[in-house]
Amino acid sequence: MTSSMTLNILGESHFNQVIRDASGNPLTGASIDTVQVNIGLRCNLACRHCHVESSPKREEQMTWDTMQAVLAAAKAGGAQTLDITGGAPEMHPDFCRFVDRAIAQQLKVMVRTNLTIMLEDGYADLPSWYAQRGVHLVASLPCYLPVNVDRQRGRHVYRGSIDVIKQLNAVGYGHDQGPVLDLVYNPGGPALPPAQKELEQAYRLALFDEHDIRFNHLFTITNVPIGRFLHDLAREGKADEYLQLLRDSFNPQTIDGLMCRHQLHVGWDGTMFDCDFNYALGLPAETDAQHVRDFEPRQYIARKIVTGDHCFACTAGAGSSCTGALT
Repeated sequence: MTSSMTLNILGESHFNQVIRDASGNPLTGASIDTVQVNIGLRCNLACRHCHVESSPKREEQMTWDTMQAVLAAAKAGGAQTLDITGGAPEMHPDFCRFVDRAIAQQLKVMVRTNLTIMLEDGYADLPSWYAQRGVHLVASLPCYLPVNVDRQRGRHVYRGSIDVIKQLNAVGYGHDQGPVLDLVYNPGGPALPPAQKELEQAYRLALFDEHDIRFNHLFTITNVPIGRFLHDLAREGKADEYLQLLRDSFNPQTIDGLMCRHQLHVGWDGTMFDCDFNYALGLPAETDAQHVRDFEPRQYIARKIVTGDHCFACTAGAGSSCTGALT
């Protein structure tokens, strides 16, 4: 399945060598602005590019005790934002309670949604529920063309996503004074995303002209060569070529803003990671404490970040993070 260049993560990775050459130092933490938490892997979709390989068959989910430990860690670390992901995080039975506790703690809550979950039985009230709480939604819509979205995410997903965005617009999302709705683009194959600003304008025009819908911002995210995306690359014989593209596109200006340097990521079982991608690979953060209940802010910030060849995706071109391009 893997290629000869895929995922060198043991010992001194090639990526860390490149970081040392560019900055003079290994990659280390800098702050904890955000606590990102994967609360479960169950999802109503099984997208081809999903790096955590979520699907309707997955059963892993975070316990309520661990959710409370995540909130305690956010407070201890001085985080401003709680970034909730999955799976479809809305499918977790304690999702609503978790969001409300975070808001009561004065955290800005960001939820990564696939949109189509709001068409499923039992979730139809989510647009108004989200709007009442001012939850910042980050929604996957990997293209403004139906054929490309359905190819990545499944038949009729584009149409369902458009229907949900219309519902969100109706309760205030995407408007200047309303709650924030951001969309996420990722390439359909082994290529870097186009320039974020120009692509955002293309999305805005196409979606408004075709569907009369609005959103706030577009995030462009580079596909990381792990999970289902890596399986597809290997099957097509393109894994080496794509990894070489990422290496050749390394941009040292992205180093300071790399998301791993400014966040704590917590997996569904409470284990702490540097980022969502290391979580998907099972590479915990290099700290004495592994579980979030034992989180110690100073030690976590001072840690050396675990890296591998997959990290070149975040430093390629304009850079890539959970909130889009870095430069």
